[in-house]
Amino acid sequence: MKRFLLDTNILVRFLVGDGDNAQCALEVFQAAEDGRCVLVITEIALAEAVWVLNSHYQVPRKKLATTLSAVLSKPGIDCPTVDVLSDALARFGATKVDFIDCYLAAAAKQQACGVASFDRDFRKFPDIDFWDQSS
Repeated sequence: MKRFLLDTNILVRFLVGDGDNAQCALEVFQAAEDGRCVLVITEIALAEAVWVLNSHYQVPRKKLATTLSAVLSKPGIDCPTVDVLSDALARFGATKVDFIDCYLAAAAKQQACGVASFDRDFRKFPDIDFWDQSS
């Protein structure tokens, strides 16, 4: 079966349903759901979608986290790092922390390591060992 890396533009058009390419995006996802192809979602595409949907379309964080988590579990979708991205989305929906920092926290948890950063937002995650300049 053919596999396709999913670009952010198709993911966003599918979710918001606007623009000239919304119908085509729907057809792409329908093909995956019908088993005619597999859509592979990468960390970069998902991170970009979070940024576009939250900043441009003003989708609230909790709704965005729920919606994108549902996409990751749709038939015909493959996400090699689904556990990390699901955790990152949950953190994003529950806090005011940027998605990339939520992703780093989720990746650190999965890899059983800490995060070294100047960004004190990591202190909001009690399950993450945080190192900063004051440590």
